[in-house]
Amino acid sequence: MKILKYTLLILMLLIVGVFIYLKSQMSEASTDKVNYASSERIKADVDSILNTEKPRNYENMDALNQVAAYIYKSFSGVSDSISIQEYLVDGKTYKNIICSINIDKKERIVIGAHYDVCGDQDGADDNASGVAGMLELARLLKDKKLNYRIDFVAYTLEEPPYFASNKMGSYMHAKYLNDNKIQVKGMISLEMIGYFSDEENSQEYPIPLLSALYGDKGNFIAIVKKFGAGDFANNISKEMLKNPSIRSLVFQGSRSMLGIDFSDHRNYWNFGYSSIMITNTAFFRNQNYHEETDKKETLDFEKCSLVINQVYEALLKLE
Repeated sequence: MKILKYTLLILMLLIVGVFIYLKSQMSEASTDKVNYASSERIKADVDSILNTEKPRNYENMDALNQVAAYIYKSFSGVSDSISIQEYLVDGKTYKNIICSINIDKKERIVIGAHYDVCGDQDGADDNASGVAGMLELARLLKDKKLNYRIDFVAYTLEEPPYFASNKMGSYMHAKYLNDNKIQVKGMISLEMIGYFSDEENSQEYPIPLLSALYGDKGNFIAIVKKFGAGDFANNISKEMLKNPSIRSLVFQGSRSMLGIDFSDHRNYWNFGYSSIMITNTAFFRNQNYHEETDKKETLDFEKCSLVINQVYEALLKLE
């Protein structure tokens, strides 16, 4: 009897093991099946954004204008309307490129990414990855019937020496929305979404104790919001966490937390809009941050596409 009992137990364990294996295989297959975003298109966009004679910083207007023209051309194929918001800073004219879809809807969602870099570097992760992700997201959403208008906005002057000033491109855009009393559902900032690592001790945190909770591997995407973030930020966060495409974690805190407002979403917060940042956590993970080593060879384009897939599906489910 004991032999029969143990035999049955072993058989049950084998059945459970096979079930778990098959379930994991189906999960992986289903994840692949629903990955609408293309890593190849994202990589091609990054290549084009990096293809400037000089770095696309605030001093090199030819480089900035070349990238702005590429973004405009890319948007032209997917937009219901496209416009350029020009603004003068220290005697130079800078540009936000704005692509709009579902323009018959009154309330809108802003999805933004900056195309300038800090200093003399490629800025592949910071922030060609975010811009390329935004272009791919626009392609995916162009024919979808959504409840909201979406404005995709490519900014400049996010980087020093203008960061955290009212000369940032995102400040100019957020102020325009506020001044014209335009209804805004919320804003998503795509900020460095291409660098990932499965190495131990590859991830740091603004609060070191978080490593005990989330681990020390930089293999996730972070959804960053402040306390009292608002319905839009909370709903997008919730939908992204449900999506198994890529591991995602929510970080929420006060604006005194280091890094929580280190991108364009900060300016929408300043005007009271519900906003989040989607990021690989920048300098808490990527040691190439603001260095000449921030090259396209360091990026994981497949994971980048999974991030965009998460954002895409979250937007489709937004009520």
